Amino acid sequence: MIVKRDDVITWVKAVAAIIEENSAYLTQLDSEIGDADHGANMNRGFNTVIKKLPDVNDKDIGTILKTVGMTLISTVGGAGGPLYGTWFLQSGIKTADKFTLTLTDWTDALEASLNGIKMRGKAEVGDKTMVDALTPAVEALKKCVQENINLSEALNISADAAKQGMEGTIPLVARKGRASYLGERSAGHQDPGATSTYLILKTAAETWNGS
Repeated sequence: MIVKRDDVITWVKAVAAIIEENSAYLTQLDSEIGDADHGANMNRGFNTVIKKLPDVNDKDIGTILKTVGMTLISTVGGAGGPLYGTWFLQSGIKTADKFTLTLTDWTDALEASLNGIKMRGKAEVGDKTMVDALTPAVEALKKCVQENINLSEALNISADAAKQGMEGTIPLVARKGRASYLGERSAGHQDPGATSTYLILKTAAETWNGS
């Protein structure tokens, strides 16, 4: 199994749909420890992404992902724009000129995204951010590459790891972002960024396993 360019476009469209579907939920999570705008901001960003896709749907995967990243940077408010924009920009750089993706390609792209996010946000595992969901997802993919697991199964394993990372943010005390201002009161709440990260990776598994 490989992921084709059209599969990537289908995934981006599916991400936009799942973000819209969960917009109120993400905003509710953010209202508990943040600015109560994560869902609305992400929804606005991906709605704009959908409008940009027709301009790049005949381009390589890298160009498509970089377009998504630049659009999110320019339309998603707060810290989310630069962070999620970095995700797609770094993935786009790693997949430049590619029209198909293997498991190794996808793993390398997500690892580049994670490194870019950590550099931009100065966050590490345990800080109660999107890094807590993305890191185990990447580590799971890398292990799947080493063990020669097929892409379909690896996507599911990665999404499950992201879910565990997301749920693992609940007891944490936030050390980065708006939530860190709450100190100990931030414990007991699931991080909205980790949640949207899980949704994006779950959608990749569901979309590409159905392609």
